[in-house]
Amino acid sequence: MKEQADQVYDLVILGGGPAGLTAAVYAGRAARSTLVLTGPLPGGQVATTQMVENFPGFPEGISGMELAQRMQAQAGHFGARMVVEPVTGVDLTHAPFTVQTHCDTYRSRTVIIATGAVPRRLGVPGEARFFGRGVSTCATCDGFFYKGKRVVVVGGGDSALDEGLFLTRFAREVVVVHRRDQLRAARVYQERAFANPKMRFVWDSVVEEILGEQTVSGVRVRNVKTGEAAVIEANGVFVYVGMTPGSRLFAGQVELDEQGYVVTDRRQHTSRPGIFAAGDVQSPDFRQVVVAAASGAMAALEADRFLADEVDR
Repeated sequence: MKEQADQVYDLVILGGGPAGLTAAVYAGRAARSTLVLTGPLPGGQVATTQMVENFPGFPEGISGMELAQRMQAQAGHFGARMVVEPVTGVDLTHAPFTVQTHCDTYRSRTVIIATGAVPRRLGVPGEARFFGRGVSTCATCDGFFYKGKRVVVVGGGDSALDEGLFLTRFAREVVVVHRRDQLRAARVYQERAFANPKMRFVWDSVVEEILGEQTVSGVRVRNVKTGEAAVIEANGVFVYVGMTPGSRLFAGQVELDEQGYVVTDRRQHTSRPGIFAAGDVQSPDFRQVVVAAASGAMAALEADRFLADEVDR
């Protein structure tokens, strides 16, 4: 549907993950005209998660995809409009603010930036060549292809172990390569990983190269303490070494920190009046669904107050 040239939304939300969708619920309940530009993956990173066990109200857990779908349905129930388009440009210098996609241009009195973060790459030889053909950042997407094979998981946090445990459903062995001698993951993940006979750990090591001809055949690792190099034979490599915030479009328009995360105050305000931010794009410390959802609610409440104080009068 082509956007009407004179239409101005009360709120445009950039991103359709837990932060953006929760913001849409609150904005809709406040009777604010709301548009959510979800990007190509409605639900964000949580939609690729096999099981979410720590979101309140689901004692038996819920699949990430189902949780995302429920959030989206709830936001729609309260009147938010969903558009599955990525944002290609913004002008946040003056209101009404302008947001562009490949198909349309939208205007809004307020904006919530909830564009999340994407998995960081290793940046080693072979990674780009084999990405999507043996190198992945999503076990729930690609794990099935490694049935009966050995895979390497790079990282030591929650995502590395959660996805590694999922891979044990298919792979005959999951080798976790971690640059330190202890994991950063939550205790529950560590206990499950250490108890799983299909998982083994290579400590104090970094991947220096991903090897292969037509497909991945292994990784070259180096021990950071001894300097010793070794090759681990494997058919696939899954990378979980942190995230990069989706903030490139906003550089120079709102304040970013040295890592590229959007800077907000404790009420989700950015450096630009009328622009708010929520979720992983402004919070690198937790990366939890419940935290993202809470920040989305706060951002929507503040956007509603801003509209009441600055626009509606």
